[in-house]
Amino acid sequence: MKHQGIGMTSQRTRNRLIERLREGGIQDPRVLDVLRQTPRHVFMDEAMASRAYEDTALPIGHGQTISQPFIVARMTEVLLDQPTPPSKVLEIGTGSGYQTAVLAQLVDQVYTVERISQLLNQARQRLQSLQLTNMQYRMGDGYQGWEKQAPFDAIIVTAAPETLPKELLQQLTVGGRMVIPVGQPLQQRLMLIVRQEEGFSEQALDWVSFVPMIKGQAS
Repeated sequence: MKHQGIGMTSQRTRNRLIERLREGGIQDPRVLDVLRQTPRHVFMDEAMASRAYEDTALPIGHGQTISQPFIVARMTEVLLDQPTPPSKVLEIGTGSGYQTAVLAQLVDQVYTVERISQLLNQARQRLQSLQLTNMQYRMGDGYQGWEKQAPFDAIIVTAAPETLPKELLQQLTVGGRMVIPVGQPLQQRLMLIVRQEEGFSEQALDWVSFVPMIKGQAS
């Protein structure tokens, strides 16, 4: 993959981040390898690029952030942790496109929804520059998901609703899993939801901090 970077965006700097993620408990070698290869600095403004491989969330404009690498790794690892890896994944909140890029290297097809057109257009350009093409884009309300393309083997949500969106639950296949932060600001919990033959199982994971999930489509 191109965009290797130099100095604070070099491969050596990326490798140090991966060691921190491993020490923090990320174990899936597929996830660690993809994060090692993916140039996070490409997904933010040049002014922020020197901080790209810090394990922290950073602003990307429009009141949004690029998620902390540990959280990207954690959510991706949980999503993949099933006997048959998901093939068709719905992402709610394209944002910078970084999480999209990570998923695109691990699953067959990513369907990604974003409510802010400028972010969606920037993400599309960045992903194309990395020659990642196995994704489809939609501008719209994340609460509605992408019903025409449902069902999905997995759903990943990168903003926090206060309660689980019922429309998204119904777009999971039986046995499919959704990783989603839920709750009010400062009280959000990362949840794993698995669709059963009848109903859904819920498992509370880490305490997290995400931007709120907003209904409707922005301009």
